[in-house]
Amino acid sequence: MIKDRKGRIIKSDSVQDKILDFLYHTDFGRILLKILTAPIISEIVGKFMDSFLSIPMIKPFIEKNGINLSEYRKKKYSSYNDFFTRQIRPELRPIDFTENAVISPCDSKLTVYEINDKSIFKIKDSYYRIVDLLRNNFISRRYKGGYCMIFRLCVDDYHRYCYIDNGIKTDNVFIKGELHTVNPIALEKYNIYKRNCREYTILHTENFGDVVQIEVGAMLVGRIKNRHWNVHYFAKGEEKGMFEYGGSTIVLLFEKDTISVDSNILANSAQGIETVVKYGEKIGTKKL
Repeated sequence: MIKDRKGRIIKSDSVQDKILDFLYHTDFGRILLKILTAPIISEIVGKFMDSFLSIPMIKPFIEKNGINLSEYRKKKYSSYNDFFTRQIRPELRPIDFTENAVISPCDSKLTVYEINDKSIFKIKDSYYRIVDLLRNNFISRRYKGGYCMIFRLCVDDYHRYCYIDNGIKTDNVFIKGELHTVNPIALEKYNIYKRNCREYTILHTENFGDVVQIEVGAMLVGRIKNRHWNVHYFAKGEEKGMFEYGGSTIVLLFEKDTISVDSNILANSAQGIETVVKYGEKIGTKKL
């Protein structure tokens, strides 16, 4: 279930949910998934989405999802990916520059959880512990007792994202995705069929300690396009990057006792309900 900040229920994309359920939870679906996620297929689809040949896909997508183009900067799109990463008019995504405000880095459906030794999080229909996400035991241990925020972007969301505070970032770390055998397998206490490619960096922020930001790519060509790969001084609200075609996810990790999360978001998350949030919107505060 999905709710907005006023508690109203938002209808989800049932067709998309059914397709994902088929791909990940049936034997034949997992066979198709293995084919679809092969590097050569992803490369072919990616080139198509970057080419003028994909332009005819734009109008049907706009009509199906009720996209209001007047909300975006006016331009002529050269490909579907050019359209997919379109820029919204800045005044429609105001940044909360209050020093103590934790803002959402993107338009998304948000869930927030406390991190403990037994925490397992569902991201892109796969299950991860923090150490699975980062593949780094030392960094992972630092976030015990803190918060894990999962921002799920759908295909009709705005696919650019920003920095949540002022600070300096470390080098990006890219982790190549992996697809397991089509036969059901069990690893420890949870089942995994695949893990998506992802990219993370540590943000040394002015107000919220060391925050890990992880961008998780989608199936096929959900390409992650960060503006800065190496060390970079950033400002709150500055655009960090974008996702090309496909629904995608951003994960933020906060250390213990650094922030307080909006009570409605925590209450919804405890019931398995996602909360709709927007780029630049306040979702919590610095813990004083």
